[in-house]
Amino acid sequence: MAPIRLAIVGLGKIARDQHIPAIAATEGIELAAVASRNAALDGVAHFATLDDLLADSADIDAVALCTPPQVRRAQAEAALAAGKHVLLEKPPGATVSELGPLVAAAEASGRTLFATWHSRFAPAVEPARTFLAERAIRSVIIEWKEDVRVWHPGQEWIWEPGGLGVFDPAINALSILTQILPRPVFVTKAHLAFPTNRDAPIAAELGLSDVAGIPIRAELDFLQTGPQTWDIRIETEAGQIVLSSGGARLVHDGAVLVDEKEAEYRGIYARFVELVRGGRSDVDLAPLALVADAFLLGRRSIAEPFEY
Repeated sequence: MAPIRLAIVGLGKIARDQHIPAIAATEGIELAAVASRNAALDGVAHFATLDDLLADSADIDAVALCTPPQVRRAQAEAALAAGKHVLLEKPPGATVSELGPLVAAAEASGRTLFATWHSRFAPAVEPARTFLAERAIRSVIIEWKEDVRVWHPGQEWIWEPGGLGVFDPAINALSILTQILPRPVFVTKAHLAFPTNRDAPIAAELGLSDVAGIPIRAELDFLQTGPQTWDIRIETEAGQIVLSSGGARLVHDGAVLVDEKEAEYRGIYARFVELVRGGRSDVDLAPLALVADAFLLGRRSIAEPFEY
């Protein structure tokens, strides 16, 4: 079977660091083109815009949208209308409501729409889900703290409406949380700190729960220096488990159960190939809905101005 011919739209840091190596390492898919106003890739067909690509590249089967979330809805709509399968970087869009019409368009066109949550493919996530499925959970604490200057250098879009601010990385924690807990969770309270010169929060504290009343607390910070923190600690009837390093490591009461290198994006592309071959879509909006609810319920405070 011929490989899926994929175009990356938006050749920024995440595309170069994660998507390109993962595509090269995944059977059944190959990078055939790039659409970017500001960058190109040696040996790969280049187009300035998605519109140019769709007009001139009939042999492209799919697109991976690695652009800022504020523009992805229109791009996904255009790609689906042109008969392409669509992979969405996280978060899948700037709002929850804009995704429903895309799901309907994908179904109507017989094309795959895949809203990716790369942290769900971290090696410790599935073992944690299996562990928790058989045990009573008492509490959850999330600490997701990283340095925006390291991970999003100079990226102004992340501070604009729809860019999510600290929730751009923190939605990774929420994607893991909604994957491993046995019941749906919801936001009960939130406190969001906005820099005086920005339209998205730089830090946040969330309270969440589920129908069983499990207390869940999340501490989020975009100004962490030194060691970065991507941890989820869960107290259960059988002791404590800790997912750390963004889901690469799992420890149960001090005993290491999983400690592997990241292979998240290879998992994403293997799943995308599976979905395309099977004629199916995968669009889970639970993590994005939690972020939207945090904005709805959030008490706001003012933080110091932020500049790169």
